[in-house]
Amino acid sequence: MGGTDPAVGYRLLGSTGLQVSELSLGTMTFGGGTTIGGVDAKGADELVGMALDAGVNLFDTADAYSGGEAERLLGRALGGRRDEVLIATKVRLKTGRRGVNDLGLSRAHILDAVGASLKRLGTDRIDIYQIHITDAWTPLEETLRALEDLVRWGQVRYVGCCNYPAWQVMKGLAISERHDWTRFASMQVHYSLASRELEREIVPLALDQKLGLLIWSPLAGGLLSGKFVAGKDGPAGSRRSSFDFPPVDHERAFAIVEVLREIAESHETTVARVALAWLLHGEAVSSVIVGARRLEQLADNLQASRLQLSDEELVRLEAVSAVPREYPQWMLEHPWDERMTSASHHGPAGSERGPAPDSPSGRGSERKPPP
Repeated sequence: MGGTDPAVGYRLLGSTGLQVSELSLGTMTFGGGTTIGGVDAKGADELVGMALDAGVNLFDTADAYSGGEAERLLGRALGGRRDEVLIATKVRLKTGRRGVNDLGLSRAHILDAVGASLKRLGTDRIDIYQIHITDAWTPLEETLRALEDLVRWGQVRYVGCCNYPAWQVMKGLAISERHDWTRFASMQVHYSLASRELEREIVPLALDQKLGLLIWSPLAGGLLSGKFVAGKDGPAGSRRSSFDFPPVDHERAFAIVEVLREIAESHETTVARVALAWLLHGEAVSSVIVGARRLEQLADNLQASRLQLSDEELVRLEAVSAVPREYPQWMLEHPWDERMTSASHHGPAGSERGPAPDSPSGRGSERKPPP
């Protein structure tokens, strides 16, 4: 697929044996007429075709995107190549049908929703079925049992969660272990140079529990694309100009962009590619989801796989984008234990050391090799 020299590399999804492209195509732009969407059937076919030609094998969607239209367009665009790729979709939000149970994570809604997604996608299974966001009304056990049944019935192969706090992910993993149910293989999270808060809890959890991170909005809604300049209006028609999401500190983001721009110039590449390449240096990251409305935008993003950043460049980006230490992190980083000053640095017997205290992301200049 994608020729003998694909543009993108591949990584394992967490602790599974499933290989996913390190860049994946998101379909939130497919269908509808919103500031995020607007890609029609022809445009979806072209974007999916370009992604396939580059070696992308993971396509992310959701039943709620454009009221289900995104799933329909994705299934149509993949056509006869569906068996070559992995489809990830989501359940939780309303899809436009009427009824008080047309949302949430109850068993009833999940079983209805998976059938509807399979029909729209034109497939007999979903490769990664993800909880879109938490549901305070439904016991987590009920949700996880429903997902387990879908795996047993062959309708779903792997399960994941999106936008969950670390403690709830860990609770879900414990419930699955107790009942011998299928555990989360992945977490889909917002992560970018302008939003590194998840390094406090979620990244350490992912490394410890061997969960693959799937990254959404890696360019902070376009703010890290290089098209925005402090004190000036954004490009006409750009999403961030009319829909200021996800929320970020703009002053801090523009300082990050200036460093990105300097690094990009030294590599004779684009600001967006550098921002994406930084994420690809993250040890816990399985795939970075890129979304596009135009072919030239997608073509540029896909080249980020080929960009290798130096140690010095990573240090500069880490410094300008660092988030303040919060309790208990600053307390834990104090050298309380004199054993940590020994030459061995092996940690307690039988333990596996995680990332160094000054590198919560576990990021290094050498990317992990493909499987």
